[in-house]
Amino acid sequence: MAQVFVSLAAVLGGLSVAAGAFAAHALRGKIGERSLEIFDTAARYQMYHALALLLIALLISRTASPQPMLVASGWLFIIGIGIFSGSLYALSVTGLNKLGAITPLGGVALIIGWGILAVAGWGLKF
Repeated sequence: MAQVFVSLAAVLGGLSVAAGAFAAHALRGKIGERSLEIFDTAARYQMYHALALLLIALLISRTASPQPMLVASGWLFIIGIGIFSGSLYALSVTGLNKLGAITPLGGVALIIGWGILAVAGWGLKF
């Protein structure tokens, strides 16, 4: 599982950088300032959680068998990135405000992922 999470963290982190560059160079002047802010928020949260996923992968790699809670937290971060950042990217580019209705679901997945990570932390032995 650690290898999967490291690979996904690297892909998501790289895509976050690419999204930020795309917004700065290709979208500026084509969408409004508010839409650029929304796009930036999506890229920023994607990067934060890609780094958190990398941390989870490293924690998993330090244990003999992966803690189910660490694995659950990692998958919640992946799902949360997809829903939260994905819906914000789409919202900012298309202007379809209805997409904003699903964004909180991604945020909830991210928050639960952090909560599960916090609980899992108590069981870790360093």
